[in-house]
Amino acid sequence: MDKEILELIDLISNSNFVEFELEREGFKIKLVKADPRPPALAPAHAVLPVPSFPAPTSASVSSPAMVPAPSPSSIKLHEIKSPLVGTFYRAPSPEAPSFTEVGQTVKAGQVLCIVEAMKLMNEIESDLDGVVEEILVSNGQPVEYNEVLFRVRPAAG
Repeated sequence: MDKEILELIDLISNSNFVEFELEREGFKIKLVKADPRPPALAPAHAVLPVPSFPAPTSASVSSPAMVPAPSPSSIKLHEIKSPLVGTFYRAPSPEAPSFTEVGQTVKAGQVLCIVEAMKLMNEIESDLDGVVEEILVSNGQPVEYNEVLFRVRPAAG
């Protein structure tokens, strides 16, 4: 049945439905997509990488527009995505500290957050060693299947 639920979640995620409800033989499931519009303000805990540029030389001072901005593809961050639709939690309980913070080094298999789905708490683990560069979801926010939750800079080596 879990496979059927994941297939249903995938089907709904890739459709135009915003809400879907199914009830049969004592089983009921309701799927609601998160608002696809970007939030008005970035979450307070999200930190965007700030590029560093060398000090200008006399040749580049005359034309500051020639300093290239780093392209997003040059920053190699690994994305950790939600494997299911649910509610994102940064800590195991409201009074507990967060599993991870921006700038923290994490190991493969380390729990980064919980996604609650149908009253089940699903631990989401890092799939590589690295440093958390961004946390893209606020605590208690609904998340969609395959939504990016974290961006991690892989460990060198």
